This record gives sequence, C-alpha cells and structure tokens, in this order.
Amino acid sequence: MAPQDPSLERFEICVDEAVWEDLRRRLAATRWPDQIEGTGWDYGADLAYVRELCDAWREQYDWRAAERELNRWHHFRTAIDGQRIHFLHAPSRHPDALPLVISHGWPGSIVEFLDVIEPLRDPEAHGGRREDAFHVVCPSLPGYGFSEPTRTRGWGPTRIADAFAVLMQRLGYARYGAQGGDWGALVTSLLGLRDAEHVAGIHLNMALALPQADRSDLTEREKADLEEMARWQEHEAGYQRIQGTKPQTLGFGLMDSPAGLAAWIVEKFRGWSDCDGHPENAFSRERLLTNLSVYWATGTITSSTRLYYEVIRGAAPVELFTRRVAVPTGIARFPKEIMRFPRKWLEQRYHVTHWSEMPRGGHFAAMEQPELFVEDVRRFFRSVR
Repeated sequence: MAPQDPSLERFEICVDEAVWEDLRRRLAATRWPDQIEGTGWDYGADLAYVRELCDAWREQYDWRAAERELNRWHHFRTAIDGQRIHFLHAPSRHPDALPLVISHGWPGSIVEFLDVIEPLRDPEAHGGRREDAFHVVCPSLPGYGFSEPTRTRGWGPTRIADAFAVLMQRLGYARYGAQGGDWGALVTSLLGLRDAEHVAGIHLNMALALPQADRSDLTEREKADLEEMARWQEHEAGYQRIQGTKPQTLGFGLMDSPAGLAAWIVEKFRGWSDCDGHPENAFSRERLLTNLSVYWATGTITSSTRLYYEVIRGAAPVELFTRRVAVPTGIARFPKEIMRFPRKWLEQRYHVTHWSEMPRGGHFAAMEQPELFVEDVRRFFRSVR
C-alpha cells in the first residue's frame, strides 16, 4: 500500500560519506573536559562512558547498516503548513488494519520505534492475532531528524498535531489511532482533542495532568510519585530551562561537537530509563548511536530544542488542560517514567478506558521494552477497533 496523494514525495535516507568522515575527524580531535575522580554521573555525563561511546562511534559504528534497517520501510516527505515533514510508512498486509500514528519526543527520533514497527504491522509473526494489525505511520517531529529544521516561529505541539492530522488525511486514513510519549504524548493528546472525529482512541506512555492542591485522597504510592517528580524537577530539569530560553546559544556547541551532542543526549537516556545506572542495560549501543547519528547527520539538534522555547513563549497547548480529551484513552504506566501523575488527576483530563501498570521500563518505552509496549498497544486498541 503506497500513498497516492501527489504531495507525498518518496524519500530515501542516504547520508553522504563526507558527513561521517567529518564526524570521525571531529571525534578524534575532541577536547575532553576534566572530571573529579570517583564522581561518575554526579555532575552530569560521565567522562569515561562518553569517551568510550564516542570511540565506538568513531571506530566501530556502522551507519550504513542502520541506514539499511531504516530504508527497509517506505519513507516520504510532504509539505504541511510551510514545513517539510518526514514520515516512515509501514502498512500491514491486512487491508482492514487500523492506521496508527506514533509520535516520538526529545531527545528521541523514529529510531525509538524500530523494534515495534514489525510486530505492530504483522502481529501473526510476533505472537499476536490478525485482528491486531496496524498500518504504522512514524513521523519525525517538525525540526527533528529527516523533517528538516523548522524555518518559522510557532511550531509547538498544537501546530504539530494539526500537521499530523493533515498527514493522516493525505494518507487516506479517515479513522486512525494515535500513540505517543514525551512531546509525542502532548501531540497525541491534541490529536484526540482536535481531530476527535477521526481518532478512534489514543494510547500514552507519558500522560500529563494539572497538579492539585488537595492531595488527601491520594494513595501513599501516588504521594511518593509526586515527591519523586518534584525532586526530578529540582535536580534534573535544568535542560528544560536552557532549551526553553536560549536554544540557539546551546546549538553552537551541540552542532559543532559530536562529543558534546553525545553527552547532552545520552545523559538523558541514562537518567530517564530503567537502566540501573548504565544506559546500555536498557539500550543497545548501536541504537544509542543510531539515534545520535540521526541528529548529527541532519543537523537538527538546535531546531529540536527550539520546541521547548516555543512552548514557553506562547505555543503551550493550554486547551489540553482546559478541555477534556473525550476519545477513549489508554495509559501505560512504566515505573521509571519521569512524569507519573495520579490516576484520579488523569481521569479528569482524559476518558481513560485502559490503564496498565508495567513491571519495568522508563521514559523511552518502545525502545526499552518493545514487547511490553506492543502488547499494551494491542490490548488497548482491541477495544476501539
């Protein structure tokens, strides 16, 4: 099944070898920071691990293998609201499959979903039933990856959601499901709010709610979750303030130094995942480097961080906290997710019809726990097909 709309242009991922020659040269010439002995990750990214990762990026990593894996799927670009948006399209062989748009966040990319696309589109080959099949659509957020850098102000979650609704229309999908985490959770929620006529249901692995003063009816576990979130906001959310106020300044360093880019991004993969202190307990080194390579090859790290600026400076999805999402909503609660609001609060914002407490996993659910992720997505959407 191939898109018929003439505005959807076929696209093949093919990064010029000169990009990788330049990457290797820059990595070899890195001016490394010092680090106090024995501090590990206490002050930020650990010097020893980042050096080890960058050595592997320079000497061992095979982008061409990653490129082949990505290109096994059809890729397209299309212009929506003045922005060229990239998406991966993996239709099921079953024509009656449910279309599903999956949205990533920062500092992720479509690489997060490489291990779940095939089980979602071909469930019979992966422990599921024919009725579980999806036509999978994975867009790169505007300003991320192969969607190219944003060129105008105002590309916040609402504008992105409207663009993805147009994308699904261009693909000919009159009724579809949506899934997301991180920024993708906001985009997915807004799809359920703004395109409810066409959205069968939404599935979230990071759902947001408004904090409430009265916490007397919360369970001890819910109170502990809120306390942990408060600690996270105090000690781990500095990146939000930098990216939300001065993303362009930050971009000079991240665009110029692949080691700096690696440290900035991989520290988040470690801190937000269920990895017991080491990122490669949750992710393969190849997947981490492929995600980094997408940012490096496309030069989109600066535009990706601008999304925080847009939200702080007026593009925040206020309607998401003033209107209730009425379409059926499934929420998968992973234990190491950085945002874990009480169920009662979330039920005020969403029509929650499915709730799962996952045994393990964190913020990058599809990448950390692909089997758990796929099974929960299947279970929820069985109820709305």
